[in-house]
Amino acid sequence: MLLRDTALIFGRYARQTLRSGIHLAFGIMMPLLYLIFFGPLLTELPLGGRGDSWQILVPGLLLQLVLFGSAFAGFGLIVERGHGVLERMRVTPVSRTALLLGRVLRDAALLVLQSVLLVLAALAVGLRAPLAGVLIGFAFVGVLATALAALSYALASLLPVPQTFGPIVNATVMPVMLLSGLILPTAIGPGWLDTLSRLMPLRHLVDAVRAAYTGSYTGAPMLYGSLVAVALTAAAVAVGTRAIRRPGG
Repeated sequence: MLLRDTALIFGRYARQTLRSGIHLAFGIMMPLLYLIFFGPLLTELPLGGRGDSWQILVPGLLLQLVLFGSAFAGFGLIVERGHGVLERMRVTPVSRTALLLGRVLRDAALLVLQSVLLVLAALAVGLRAPLAGVLIGFAFVGVLATALAALSYALASLLPVPQTFGPIVNATVMPVMLLSGLILPTAIGPGWLDTLSRLMPLRHLVDAVRAAYTGSYTGAPMLYGSLVAVALTAAAVAVGTRAIRRPGG
């Protein structure tokens, strides 16, 4: 029942996305600009760690794409709630959990597709990475997108005033991006910044993807990144499911 309902909800929102190509184009725009105009500035700089500048920058851009793309996913739920769509779906026999899972899987699929396009562009400008590492990166993209989209839908469900959603997300996303070392590794900065960065879950995921892009699949970064990704996703889906089940959410 849950799988069938999830597939039904996923199909509904996937068709909406396919009918509007603007989601695909504009979502990838910012990381693509970073790749083209910021990436060449790093090619001669010592960034620390293994790998060249592209193997350090591109994994960060992939997770930056996920961070911004998933964090604002809740806007769609706010629009649907305002038009009564969510309440009409709730009175159907469809599982409440599926109402969340179908949405987040659509978001994850979209972001993985955008990530594929971004990596293809990166290959054109100089990225060289093992195929296995690239595929592992896509797996992290899908898992993180699921977690962050679930939290975004939970926030959208719980806010009594929809106008507060954007400011809260903006105030959260920017510090997370800066402290997680998505653009530049915090290890090249002062020690206090690197220590503070390690408190951010996203830092461990980007370290894991960067390790994968250099062909390192069994070290501590991959272990910690995988554990954090699984724990974050499990917690986020639980929170999101509880929020969307809440009456009036």
